[in-house]
Amino acid sequence: MAATDQMTSSPQATATKTFLLTGGAGFLGINMARYLLDRGHKVVSLDIAEFDYPEQDRVTIHRGDIRDRAAVDRAMAGVDMVIHTAAALPLYTPEDIYSTDIDGLRVMLEAAKAQGVERMIHISSTAVYGIPDHHPLLEDDRLDGVGPYGEAKVKAEEICADYRQKGLCVPVIRPKSFIGPERLGVFALFYDWAKDGKNFPMLGSGNNRYQLLDVEDLCAAIYLTATLDRERVNDTFNIGAEKFTTMKGDYQAVLDYAGHGKRIIPLPAAPAIWTLRLLEKLHLSPLYKWVYETAATDSFVSIDKAKQVLGWQPQYSNKEALVRNYIWYIEHLHEFENKSGVSHRVPWSQGILKVAKVLFSVP
Repeated sequence: MAATDQMTSSPQATATKTFLLTGGAGFLGINMARYLLDRGHKVVSLDIAEFDYPEQDRVTIHRGDIRDRAAVDRAMAGVDMVIHTAAALPLYTPEDIYSTDIDGLRVMLEAAKAQGVERMIHISSTAVYGIPDHHPLLEDDRLDGVGPYGEAKVKAEEICADYRQKGLCVPVIRPKSFIGPERLGVFALFYDWAKDGKNFPMLGSGNNRYQLLDVEDLCAAIYLTATLDRERVNDTFNIGAEKFTTMKGDYQAVLDYAGHGKRIIPLPAAPAIWTLRLLEKLHLSPLYKWVYETAATDSFVSIDKAKQVLGWQPQYSNKEALVRNYIWYIEHLHEFENKSGVSHRVPWSQGILKVAKVLFSVP
């Protein structure tokens, strides 16, 4: 049975709830908002960014910072559930990452407890596993965050565990890198090269298995933790695609779809990684350590727990998710082609990789 069928069979799933989405103006936030609206729920958004989507008339919008308790209390008034997607991503400063991903989370949890919210679902990351030495990764494996972002995500999960002990229901979701409508960020670099008919360089042989996730499948998993029995969901779950091959094989699907006859070009991993380390220190590359240190290695988690406990079943393979995201990118290119930044909603500046793009123009 598909996850959507299972969800509608839950008594709680039929009741209209009011959901607060932190980071509601972000990539996951807007996809989750649409998912909830489609199922008849009320949605409140809290974000420091402008909520500028067509759905703005159907969403209660609060412009504010999760580190501001007064702003959080205003947004949370009358809310049944909180889905905490807000985070400072790896390209933010370490200070912003720690204060947002740790202090901001603590503010959210304390407010949720004080206001009697039914449950607060925390969106973590598989970055908590660091650079692992085995696969697949299980929820009870050792956590070892790499860099400020990974370290903050590990600490945030510790805080969530503390609030579980205080009686708050805090499901924790650890998604793999997820893609789909509205997703840009680092993936926009690849899609730009595919669009322009360039071969695409890949660290290592490309024969490593690197699991991704479609945002619609992630929304389905989150929704299950909001609608199933409290005791069943008050836990931690890995979420990722069930069907994936190799980095080279999965990404080649996008180049094939683009139709220019281009291919993935393997690069020797060690010298490329040393080069990227130097470029990162010089602030010339948009790629950060966790991206390039894991890109040439296996990276996949077990999703058995989510399937067995939540009854969740992902619908999209890596290839399908990548191509679906690329199609959205092409259809909406005019909306963001002159924009860049550090969030998932805008393309990341290519920096010195623009030079590499020229070099990979050869047949």
